[in-house]
Amino acid sequence: MSQNIPVRLIDPRAQRLGAGLSAITLAVASIGNLPIVAGLVGLALAVSALFGSQYFVFSRPWPRLRRSLRLAPAKDLEPELGPRFAQALGVAVVAVGVGLLASGVGPWGWLPVAAVIGLQTLLAVTGYCLGCKLYGLHWILPDLFDRFVLRCRGDVSAS
Repeated sequence: MSQNIPVRLIDPRAQRLGAGLSAITLAVASIGNLPIVAGLVGLALAVSALFGSQYFVFSRPWPRLRRSLRLAPAKDLEPELGPRFAQALGVAVVAVGVGLLASGVGPWGWLPVAAVIGLQTLLAVTGYCLGCKLYGLHWILPDLFDRFVLRCRGDVSAS
């Protein structure tokens, strides 16, 4: 039996802005060899993945930016579950990178972070979110995400 829970709908442009800003921040961390900054970006991703995309610090400027540019509200909102799952994957990959850096393997720790930079840049520039697409496949990881992070059982659908 499936359980329906309310799913927050979000402006995908806010996610694109957040992805771009977090990619820039991770790139600066990588260039400056600042693993603590990469860890803080991972923490921001974790907070958003766990508690909702409205808490993603890198997307917070979007409403003010949209108003100042006098852009219309988004016509096509999207469920936040895919982006939250993508952020959870980003947390895991950034954590691997920061863990490698902390263990002293030098520049090899920046490779996982570079992967997140690439995927965040792809989202910011094109709107394509690989993690969101993976969430839509409903394989075991998205189901675990739903069960443990969203604390629900069964299918999650917008209501």
